[in-house]
Amino acid sequence: MRKIFTTMALMACTYAASFAAPLWLRNTALSPDGKTIAFTYKGHIYTVPSTGGDARQITSGGSYNTTPIWSPDGSKIAFGSNREGSMDIFIVDSKGGRPTRLTTHSGSETPLAFKDNDHIIFSASLQPDRKAAMGNFFPQTYIVATDASRPELMVSIPMRAASADAAGRILYQDRKGLENEFRKHEMSSSTGDIWLYNNGAFSKITDFGGNDQNPVWGNGDNFYYISEEDGTLNVYSRSINGSGKKQLTKFTNHPVRSLSADSKGNLAFSWDGEIYTLTPGSQPKKVNVNIITDDYDRVPSGAVRTYGASNMAVSPDGETIAFVLEGDIYLTSVEYETTRRVTNTPEQERCVDFAPDGRSIVYDSERDGIWQLFTTTIKDPSEKNMLYATELVEKPLYKSDAPAFQPDYSPDGKKVAFLEDRTTLQVLDLDSKKVTTALDGKFNYSYTDGDISFEWSPDSRWLLADYIGIGGWNNTDIALVKADGSEVIDLTESGYSDGQGQWAMDGKAVTWTTGKYGYKSHGSWGNENDVVMMFLDGDAYDRFIMTEEEIKLADKAEKDKKEADDKKDSKKDKKDKKGKKDSDKKADKADDVKALQFDLDNRRYRKARLTASPSRMGAYYVSKKGDKLYYVASSPDGRSLYERNLKKGDTKTLVKGLSAWSITPDKKGDNIFVLTDMGIKKINLASGKEESVRFRADITNSPAERRQYIYDHMWRQVRDKFYDKNLHGVDWAMYKDAYAKFLPEINNNYDFSILLSEILGELNASHTGGRYYGNGGFSRQSTATLGAFFDDEYNGDGLKIAEIIKRGPLDSKKVGLEAGDIIMAVNDSVIKAGADYFPLLDGKAGNKVKLNVKKKSGKDEVVYVRPTYSTSQLLYQRWVEHNEAVVDSVSGGRVGYIHIQGMDASSFSNAYERLLGKYRNCDAVVVDTRHNGGGWLHNDVALLLNGKENVRYTPRGQYIGSDPFSQWTKLSAMLVDESNYSDAHGTPYVYQTLKIGDVIGAPVPGTMTAVWWETQIDPTIIFGIPQVTSLDRNGQVLENKQLTPDVIIYNTPEKLLNGEDEQLVGATRHLMKKLAANKK
Repeated sequence: MRKIFTTMALMACTYAASFAAPLWLRNTALSPDGKTIAFTYKGHIYTVPSTGGDARQITSGGSYNTTPIWSPDGSKIAFGSNREGSMDIFIVDSKGGRPTRLTTHSGSETPLAFKDNDHIIFSASLQPDRKAAMGNFFPQTYIVATDASRPELMVSIPMRAASADAAGRILYQDRKGLENEFRKHEMSSSTGDIWLYNNGAFSKITDFGGNDQNPVWGNGDNFYYISEEDGTLNVYSRSINGSGKKQLTKFTNHPVRSLSADSKGNLAFSWDGEIYTLTPGSQPKKVNVNIITDDYDRVPSGAVRTYGASNMAVSPDGETIAFVLEGDIYLTSVEYETTRRVTNTPEQERCVDFAPDGRSIVYDSERDGIWQLFTTTIKDPSEKNMLYATELVEKPLYKSDAPAFQPDYSPDGKKVAFLEDRTTLQVLDLDSKKVTTALDGKFNYSYTDGDISFEWSPDSRWLLADYIGIGGWNNTDIALVKADGSEVIDLTESGYSDGQGQWAMDGKAVTWTTGKYGYKSHGSWGNENDVVMMFLDGDAYDRFIMTEEEIKLADKAEKDKKEADDKKDSKKDKKDKKGKKDSDKKADKADDVKALQFDLDNRRYRKARLTASPSRMGAYYVSKKGDKLYYVASSPDGRSLYERNLKKGDTKTLVKGLSAWSITPDKKGDNIFVLTDMGIKKINLASGKEESVRFRADITNSPAERRQYIYDHMWRQVRDKFYDKNLHGVDWAMYKDAYAKFLPEINNNYDFSILLSEILGELNASHTGGRYYGNGGFSRQSTATLGAFFDDEYNGDGLKIAEIIKRGPLDSKKVGLEAGDIIMAVNDSVIKAGADYFPLLDGKAGNKVKLNVKKKSGKDEVVYVRPTYSTSQLLYQRWVEHNEAVVDSVSGGRVGYIHIQGMDASSFSNAYERLLGKYRNCDAVVVDTRHNGGGWLHNDVALLLNGKENVRYTPRGQYIGSDPFSQWTKLSAMLVDESNYSDAHGTPYVYQTLKIGDVIGAPVPGTMTAVWWETQIDPTIIFGIPQVTSLDRNGQVLENKQLTPDVIIYNTPEKLLNGEDEQLVGATRHLMKKLAANKK
């Protein structure tokens, strides 16, 4: 059906009720003559007269097209498109036609501006200039000619937006930090500023503490830009000399986006999803846009998934699997591929469990805006298998004002345990519908939904649950919880992190994972784990520690005694059972489960470590007899499933190459079912035979309905989990409605992720926004890299090597290449002068590639190399080695240098190794935390750097060491800048607060907050919820509290490009002065 969207006020009133104005019109670009506006809508480029009217669709097909920019003469439009599988730059006639592809690398390129009619400025992450004192942390700025020749590096400085005038002067918005570009209201050092780049010189034009964005040239030295000076992103004008600043618009609640200007200084932009024009000195005018297009929103049919399940349950007979995939419940046969869909809603189901009789399943679902519980049951009492039942009936089970999820049937089938309000462990009696609180929610904290585990005891009277008590978030225990809420016992009482609690040996023991015995990284995170068993029954423990011989003798004695007792009691049993009805016998059998009796006083001394050595463990399972342990762990060959015989003490690999995050045994314990990235596997424990549980899950939900659900879900998650109950004072309900109106106008996940970022950006919080990890249905091979810098001044055929990157594909004596050599061809395809060579490397990563080389001596050679996917880590190492050399040179070898790449265990270990190894005898050290995206390491770094020498060891006068030997006891300084993020804000904060040393560099944005990046039912979409913030010693929130260094030093673009890092040199000299002062 064709549908017309219009905002024309003169349209006949008979049509007014039928057609609505198109919204989510973005990426506006005003033509140089001011007559036409290019914009994007539903993934395509359109143009419309600037006075309003019918829009012309410029792009077509199923690709996503964005960011149109005009050539100075108005004849061409360049834009970004994923039609070849990655975001490349294309150019097309402004009237439409067949686009020409200008860039071919598999990375993402973003058009910024035309430099002139024949050259386009764009942003991409390839590699910086070899002379620049920069790693590959941010994108660089490139130029590509409209004839699709080889792109050239313009400058290694990142630009988020740019505008070039006829004289070649470039105004640009800088990028200093890692924050989502759609965050609003932020006041920090990482917000955007406007710069002028002219003939290699850089001038900072704006210095407002918040966001200045999107500069466009006006007439002469005047320009326009968007600024948040009044609290909302509005249009301003000023001169590049700083004079004549004026605010031109005064919008509230929503930001101005995509500012553009024509050659006379008239403006166009997007606000609240619509297009406006502005002649300076007048008021903004809305542009009436008519879009005539096929608005059919196809509901997918026949989309089938064969892997991707996120949760599963095994039927009691072991023949059927219930699983969750992309938010719906399915049933599948273990033996066959038969699959049945149970739920079909745009909302999300997340956890599922089988009833003990196998005739029902229970699950949670977020319907009507709240998580609640449902059951689906076989309608016909004579049928027993849900997969093949004639009809299934769904019924609501439980709903309240608080979220209820993660249901689990008790073994007797009479109760369901679940979590309410995310942390309260509740028990629902299925007959009476009475709900009992087993464990108060104050004793746990939910970081990610479903991260609190619990498990029923075999007698259905107890639960084993995660337990943090008061303040134990980082040291979780395992608690024994009475189902009626009358008793809670902290079983483990451990300062280590215990998890994955399970019942073992019919309730006579419990098991869990612990970091107590394992290798602990120097960092707070990174424990290797073991499995521990605690015996709640003294006899079971005594039997467990018996030798095989002792067990055999004990079993024979028990067997002889049982046979004697059976003969003695046989006549009495027959008499008691005579005359009983079948129903009575079934009742007797149901009541046979005896209440567990625990000996808890001695539990601490009845523990056994089941694993032989610690490891990076995944899921585990202890056999019913308690004689074998099965667990997933990492090895040099990857992750595998291991079997450990707990009597013989030997461990063997049962299934190689298996990575599983859940293990579910069948009722007899003969087989286990594991959930992996590639599907569901059945493993026979006796033989180790592995079989795939095949399924074919139909996906038929409307993408529009799913986006609506994800949007509503996001809004509720922020309302319920954002670290500040007051949501930073934001009117969250108002913004929900304000942004929800765009949902019908969005038909792709690129725009949907931007919409999520826009509304989440209103919170003025770090660690948030939407992200899309897909390619819009297009795919392509990655462009490999040879690992070299090439000579930009060389204009002949081939690629002239300027520098071979250490440890890269070309850095081999066997290859024998060096600077000055010219690569003439790749796999016999000649590299012509100025031609784009990236297509020659598509799909070549890891494969042997033939290179024809002209040596600098003039000799022709053929070499073979294996290009790599990326040189980012090699460029990082090159940057670190350069910094080490600079510090060594400036200090004369007295000061060392370490960079902490991330606030994680591996980065900390590397820093520890260098600090107390290579730099042990240095007098001071520069600790660089710039370009660090965070993690959790602040306390560990502080402990490492805050050592105070208390003992020196000098046998016979020879100094051989000091205590503490695992801490740095000398001078240090911590280097920071605007790119420090998350715990890279927390670490210098702790370092400065404890007065360990001086913090040096540029101010750090206040981003010390922990986030949950939640994957959605469409797994290509995630969004962030900042949930846990930190308070300083005065109780002030560190989020949005900028850290000011003790010594402020800014790097300038010119010097960075020239290889000079002023912050690094300044920190080194600062330490040298301190050393000199201490000597006095």
